[in-house]
Amino acid sequence: MQTFIIKRLLQSILVLFVLTFLVFLVIHLLPGDPLLLYTGQSTAASLTPEQLHNLRVEYGLDKPLLVQYFVWIYNVFQGDMGKSIFYNDKVSTLLAQRMPVTIHLGLTAILIGAIVGITFGVICALRRGKLIDSLLTFIANIGITAPGFWVGILMIYLFALQLHWLPTNGYTSPFKDFGMSTRQLVMPVFCLALFTLASMTRQTRSSMLEVVRQDYVRTAWAKGLKERVIVTRHVIKNGLIPVITMLGMQVRTVFGGSVLIETVFNVPGFGRLMVSAVTTHDYLIVQGGVLVIGVIVMVANLLVDISYGWLDPRIRYG
Repeated sequence: MQTFIIKRLLQSILVLFVLTFLVFLVIHLLPGDPLLLYTGQSTAASLTPEQLHNLRVEYGLDKPLLVQYFVWIYNVFQGDMGKSIFYNDKVSTLLAQRMPVTIHLGLTAILIGAIVGITFGVICALRRGKLIDSLLTFIANIGITAPGFWVGILMIYLFALQLHWLPTNGYTSPFKDFGMSTRQLVMPVFCLALFTLASMTRQTRSSMLEVVRQDYVRTAWAKGLKERVIVTRHVIKNGLIPVITMLGMQVRTVFGGSVLIETVFNVPGFGRLMVSAVTTHDYLIVQGGVLVIGVIVMVANLLVDISYGWLDPRIRYG
């Protein structure tokens, strides 16, 4: 197990290097000068060449691209992600302020999507061909195809503008006002959880149907065991490996989708910060954000791989 984890960590570190380097090149190849966007065209025109050069030196923009990247990597290992050009603040501070909001939204969406999706999938498999199966499968198909941001706009129109049940935007910490926080979370969490719920329903249904046909399950039915015992002890655990794999992939989908959802609902989270950073060419925020998301996905995938051995003792790690 330890050898497997070390190999996966080394592979993940290599992937993070490649990912951050590609993003670094892309953000620097975009047209526009981040200093001009930061100072404004009128202010930049009044600055002397020496002042502009001093600004470039301050933010490390005077060095070649490769040097800038490796300097950034070295500083990251020292715990320093650099200083934002646009916000004039440490990137680590900005991410620490915004990430709790996105994690709150993302984890809530993943938990709801996984619990409801797996439950729906099991029900569909056990009641295959019946009305409840057709209804839940239809809902899952709609959830797979409907874009989250489009669903969000429709929900704002219906529940906020027409019915006045929910606030249109914003975010309140649950530690300050739990009621308002819950009302503000309903629509963005639903939009983030929709795809997870739908995909988990479809995958769970497919996996459960394969397990239900196995001989040991038929034997359990023939022995007269209760349906609850058969489902919990034999069906679910043996059919969860593909579902857990899908769940690990949803971590990337949810945190990536937060960029659009937070913009639609004006949530001051990590996604909106990334959109603002790309618009203003604040490349250090983009670099730091990509690194954080990469680490989150890496950890999620590692936990998924480790869980295989718990779900199926026949799996051994080499």
